[in-house]
Amino acid sequence: MSVVVGVDGTAASRAAIRIAAQEARYRQAPLIAVMAYSGQRTLGAPAGQPVVTLGTGGDEHSAAESSLRNLLTETLGNQADHVELRVVAGIAGRQIVEAAREARAQLIVLATRGSMSMLLGTVSQYVLRKAPCPVLVVPAGASS
Repeated sequence: MSVVVGVDGTAASRAAIRIAAQEARYRQAPLIAVMAYSGQRTLGAPAGQPVVTLGTGGDEHSAAESSLRNLLTETLGNQADHVELRVVAGIAGRQIVEAAREARAQLIVLATRGSMSMLLGTVSQYVLRKAPCPVLVVPAGASS
């Protein structure tokens, strides 16, 4: 059983990461950070961009993994070494729910979109509807 945190690389994710790490410690459970990327970068070149300048799916995966690792390190310091990273191609909400199912998660933690918004984005709405466990949605700017 674990705690899953959905990370989108924004500053709002930092609060969700901090609270998810706190919850994982309270529950004595592993923390799994999930970041999804589109995986569609290689399907075609934008107008005027030569195909040879496109990155590969592996490049996009590597960039997302590096971004996730850096955000976790900046947010958690040495504790980041104990977080399992899952970087997956696909729709974020689906990937977070799937990771939670696979890990038999006790809790999913997400951040709201926008700096002052309590409105839920499409990812949060999807996860709330499909989650196999409780979901904690952290408002942007929340402190742990």
